[in-house]
Order: sequence, then structure tokens, then C-alpha cells
Amino acid sequence: MLSKKTKYGLKALTFLAAQKGRSPVQISEIAKHENISQKFLESILLTLRKTGLLGSKKGKGGGYYLIKEPKDIPMTTVMRVLEGPIAMVPCVSLNFYEKCDDCPDEASCSVHKLMLQVRDSTLEVFRNNTLADLVP
Repeated sequence: MLSKKTKYGLKALTFLAAQKGRSPVQISEIAKHENISQKFLESILLTLRKTGLLGSKKGKGGGYYLIKEPKDIPMTTVMRVLEGPIAMVPCVSLNFYEKCDDCPDEASCSVHKLMLQVRDSTLEVFRNNTLADLVP
């Protein structure tokens, strides 16, 4: 299930992507428009800034803004920043692989085979969508 952090992060990014120009938008405006707790949104936007998706400006006229064009922000990047690994189990993760403690042989594991298909399908959707695709 998608976490609230990821859901709200996607909403905030979509709101910023829909803005004309790239001028900074205050957290309070995003929070009000998207019905998100301002305190929670602050931590989400800080994460997005630290990972290079957003920039910020302090002072009068300050706020957060997208660093790249929405068409240049793939959903794989956003999901990994906000949600972590895309794979549901670590033994099929491309970036966060770990062998499962309870599995002696991945090649014959029925769960592994199924989760590979789920991962590949999910990646297909995320790779073929950018932030621009979420903007109404």
C-alpha cells in the first residue's frame, strides 16, 4: 500500500509542476490546496529537496520549486525517494537486493518468481510515466 508520505509527496510535486513558470511556492499554499498537514508536508518537501528534486528559496517570495522540468522527472526516481525500494521483497530488488533469510534457493522459490513479475510490471508503469503525466 502507498504510504501517506508518498501520496502527499506526489500531490505536492504535481501541484508544483502545474504552476506557470518555476517561481517558489510557499508550503502553506501547497498544504492548503492539497489538504495536507503543513508540518508533515515540511518534512516531505525537505526530503525532496535533499535528493535534488526540489529547490528552495528563503525569505519574502520564497518557497519550494521544481529544479527540473516535469517531463524530466521519472516516477521511478520519485517513488524510490519517497517510498524506498520498488520491489515488494528484497530478493527481487534491483537497487536494494538482499537474499531472504528463509529461502535456500531463489531459482525454485514460487514467491520469488511471482514477485519478479510484480516488480517488472510496476517498473514498467513507473518508467513510462513522468511527473508531467500526473499534471491535469
